Amino acid sequence: MKKHIVILFLFMGFIGYSQQSQSPKEDVVGSQNAEFPGGDEAFTKEFLEMIHAYIDLKKYAVNGKFVFVFDVSTNGKVDNLDVLPKVKNSEMFIDDMRFAIKKVKKKWKPAMKDGQPVVSKKIIKINFTSDHFDHGD
Repeated sequence: MKKHIVILFLFMGFIGYSQQSQSPKEDVVGSQNAEFPGGDEAFTKEFLEMIHAYIDLKKYAVNGKFVFVFDVSTNGKVDNLDVLPKVKNSEMFIDDMRFAIKKVKKKWKPAMKDGQPVVSKKIIKINFTSDHFDHGD
């Protein structure tokens, strides 16, 4: 009899151990990143067109890869632009890039969280090549 009780407890222990506990399912609508019509490549292309149309890059030493970090607001506009790495006349360069980025005609589709638009960070890398080099004054 004791054997049967011990076996019964062991059997019940294995059954209890083998069952997986299910976590309560969250009712999350989901999230979506900010999108530019046509994707990041389309944004980069249009942004470069605005840079070449409105900015004299010869004033700056802009050769190589630059990282543009900015916010996409809830209404799809670009805010808080920063450019890395810093270059000679960085403040003027960033101001000029802000001007060029505002000239991009299309708006971003803002990021969404739980069905509501939210501010999000975006990082775009652009490789600049020009005939102007900074020889270190």
